[in-house]
Amino acid sequence: MRTGHLSGWPPRSEALPSPDLGQIIRSRAAALGFDQVRFCDAADAPGVDHYDAFIEAGRHASMDWMVRGRSPRAHPGELLPGLRSAVVLSVAHCWPRPPDPGGLFGKVASYAWGRDYHNLVGKRLRRFCKQLRSERPGLGLYWGVDSRPIIERAWAERAGIGFIGKNCCVIVPGKGSYQFLAVLLVDQDLPHDPPLLSAARHCGTCRRCLDICPTNAFVGPHQLDARRCISYLSIEHRGPIPVELRAGMGRWVFGCDLCQEVCPHNHTPPTSAHTDLAPRPGHAWLDLPWVLDTPASALLAHFEGSPIRRSVSSSLKRNAAIVLGNLGDPDARPCLERAAAGLDPTVRDAAEWALAAL
Repeated sequence: MRTGHLSGWPPRSEALPSPDLGQIIRSRAAALGFDQVRFCDAADAPGVDHYDAFIEAGRHASMDWMVRGRSPRAHPGELLPGLRSAVVLSVAHCWPRPPDPGGLFGKVASYAWGRDYHNLVGKRLRRFCKQLRSERPGLGLYWGVDSRPIIERAWAERAGIGFIGKNCCVIVPGKGSYQFLAVLLVDQDLPHDPPLLSAARHCGTCRRCLDICPTNAFVGPHQLDARRCISYLSIEHRGPIPVELRAGMGRWVFGCDLCQEVCPHNHTPPTSAHTDLAPRPGHAWLDLPWVLDTPASALLAHFEGSPIRRSVSSSLKRNAAIVLGNLGDPDARPCLERAAAGLDPTVRDAAEWALAAL
């Protein structure tokens, strides 16, 4: 018996609709380990008024690159002609602080315990852009993670990653402020994510971050004076640290976490899933006599691939001497005396101050 022809058989081949650019970006970002990815409009740059007020008041201290990079921060189209949207990404870096070893050890800010985030996140972003361009040839992209002229925290607030707290850190509700931020500028339209509610509704009347600062670096809510900030003084500042601010440094030898540690949003922040950011041995607490006695070349080698390498050896030794003075332990006297007899004038000055404090 002859079989008749069945209408519609064999089935016609129909191409599945290709995912839109937003879907591609979200899926690629998640696969590369970014914890959050959100989109916002880039018709104008956020945060420029606050940035200008910060510069005009001289609160940027010696960071003249902030002045030189003002134009592309205010006009991001200079970075990417045809700019239409911004993609804001975050990577959580919170890990429990290793136990205090006591004795002559200084504290390091938590973001510097593991691998240098500039390298870690930057490598992911380069791979991210390569994948996106393979999916969308000709796509215009420009990315930055902390070291390029982009006001990351302002873009993060616009995209709804979090809100800027009174301590000037971006706070992600339910996840805290221990976050690395990155921004990817795109020359295509993307669906915009809404920002969160205003910071006032999240911070309320809380002043813990403002009041905890031992050097009074906060002029007011959302207003930081870098000239008095322990993070700035211990990392970016070159030369002697003002005498009146040295005692306030306490045990902080690189950076400072005080204004984040007291924040209610950070009471129980989740541990990061990124093991590259976990504390490396000897990075959360620094052996201060070892720092003072170790040659500069050996320090650089030891901190290879760590954010601590950003602090030049003379600055790290200066900080170590000041912290030893603050600790007040007479066991520090021998290494301080050696430092006071050294060739570096900044280290000598700090060591002499510490010996006098002892």
